[in-house]
Amino acid sequence: MSFAFGIGIGTQNNKGEWLEVFYQQPVYIPEAKLLDVVRPKLDYSGGNQAIDVTASQLRDLGEALDQAGLTDQAGLARKAAGSARPVVVTMLETDATASSTPEVYLKLHLISHRYVKPHGVKLDGIFGLLPNLAWTNEGAIDLAELPDRQLQARLEGRLLEVKSVDKFPQMTDYVVPRGVRIADTARVRLGAYVGEGTTVMHEGFINFNAGTEGTSMIEGRISAGVLVGQGSDLGGGCSTMGTLSGGGNIIIAVGQNCLIGANSGIGIPLGDRCTVEAGLYITAGTKVALLDDGNQLVEVVKARDLANKPDLLFRRNSQNGAVECKTNKSAIELNEELHANN
Repeated sequence: MSFAFGIGIGTQNNKGEWLEVFYQQPVYIPEAKLLDVVRPKLDYSGGNQAIDVTASQLRDLGEALDQAGLTDQAGLARKAAGSARPVVVTMLETDATASSTPEVYLKLHLISHRYVKPHGVKLDGIFGLLPNLAWTNEGAIDLAELPDRQLQARLEGRLLEVKSVDKFPQMTDYVVPRGVRIADTARVRLGAYVGEGTTVMHEGFINFNAGTEGTSMIEGRISAGVLVGQGSDLGGGCSTMGTLSGGGNIIIAVGQNCLIGANSGIGIPLGDRCTVEAGLYITAGTKVALLDDGNQLVEVVKARDLANKPDLLFRRNSQNGAVECKTNKSAIELNEELHANN
């Protein structure tokens, strides 16, 4: 059994190098008969491969897929045969480290299509395989070719708008998951996992290999590698420390029904029903005063010792500035009406 399959339509630079790939219908763990059809048509002998294909090959492949009863992929192959852009068929036999740009894009699509959750696929080494591109109103452009494209557009009376210069495109140019609201689509990268019921407000941000499990209101930043549990909310301007921003090998996560207040942040994973007071940033080494039910000091610990523990309220003492933690008996009941209309 193989890991993934996809027929992709993409962009190459003038050297024939892949810049990006769009997979409308990627397949996660394809059935054996799909692979049995593809192998002889594309001379696929196994392993992980991204195979550049011609219109003739795609028409033959579509016919064979139809005969095997694989109508969805057959239809996609026939449509791709008429593409003005280059087409690639990517076969991933295993979830091994990617070796090409089309392989990376297929894995990112699997996450954004919700086939796998963050940390569900190997993404090590992908930065070297993702070219830094100009993302424009005419698609992805190699930066070395951008000046000529800009000049040509001007000569033809057009404006070539550069929306961003980045290795990752915005997710919604490739995948729009069902049941979500995203106020500013540029702030959610391809490879984000956006659970059904999630609202991402204008200042919210979700990086690749990160996201939300379900109903959440995101007004802060979800860094790479962070998964936010069902029913948890991130207040305006708050942040989660990912492995790319100093979190080291600690996998930061947010449990269910948590609240991270405005302009606060976490550098430890939170258990379920935890609250972090607005403006308070907790890192692994933060000294935290544990309080009993009578607000009396029990002991002082490092925040990392409280990682993944549920029902905690983190706050800062407004008189002495100490970071305190006590049982979150009145664990905040998140706004059900707001979530119902996400």
